[in-house]
Amino acid sequence: MTEDVLEPYPGQLTGYCYRMLGSAFEAEDAVQETMIRAWRGLDRFEGRSALRSWLYRIATNVCLTMLENRKRRARPMDLTAPGSPDHLPGAPLAETTWVEPVPDALLDPADLAEARESVRLAFVAALQHLPPRQRAVLILREVLSWRASEVAELLGTTVPSVNSALQRARATLAGLPDTTPRRLTPDDENLLARYLEAFEAYDLDALTALLHEEATLSMPPFDLWLRGTGHIRAWLTGHGAGCRGSRLIPTRANGSAAFGQYRPGGEPWALQIIETRDGKVTAINAFLEVKRWFPLFGLPLSLSSAA
Repeated sequence: MTEDVLEPYPGQLTGYCYRMLGSAFEAEDAVQETMIRAWRGLDRFEGRSALRSWLYRIATNVCLTMLENRKRRARPMDLTAPGSPDHLPGAPLAETTWVEPVPDALLDPADLAEARESVRLAFVAALQHLPPRQRAVLILREVLSWRASEVAELLGTTVPSVNSALQRARATLAGLPDTTPRRLTPDDENLLARYLEAFEAYDLDALTALLHEEATLSMPPFDLWLRGTGHIRAWLTGHGAGCRGSRLIPTRANGSAAFGQYRPGGEPWALQIIETRDGKVTAINAFLEVKRWFPLFGLPLSLSSAA
């Protein structure tokens, strides 16, 4: 068996590890470690289980080790109550605090097509509420459609134990808001085109008309977040008024539309990930650490540098 047999798997494993870890950077590290271990052990792999199962077993063990003694990653709305547009954000929190975005380009196209909803920020954040082994069970069973017997073999446990863990994981997710994966529709794509046009024109009447009345605006690495069209509009006309005249460069993140936001003069400002439901924008997730995010998404660190 040659190393070529491993080539189809990094994209699949990246999606799995991202759901487990909530970080694209950590997922890349986990996949790299998985592949190194696989390459080293390939000559000893005797085919007693499927290659896929063997690789996922390695990846699961890598992720479980990485998750030992760690706090769960979160979104701002998991940490604080909604804030006021009159208040500035406090000190930025450590990068390990946050559920982070992942570029669609890092994920396996087939996996993304079949399970796009399960990499949405809200769903990945919900997964972080689960103990790591329950998280693995739910992802393998519900997202990747593994049989209970396959998961039991991978985790070195029994089918009843897997079924029990899955039941507990489902109960936990059922008690959390907005955890149901959903598919983007053509109407959502049209909505996003209108959002880009309204934001670049800084037409706040048109922009707020696109927002759900309970829409949220969050700005990691700060824990300040806002809820409701009134508060979001007040922020954009107040502390956020420097966004007037911005350009948005489309990209893709977490199976959704995303934009690299550049303020006037080409200054990189935020990676926006837009969530939608029922013809309205329900969340604007603005990740502000652009020097960290833009290179990962292939976005230039200034618009002038893209010329």
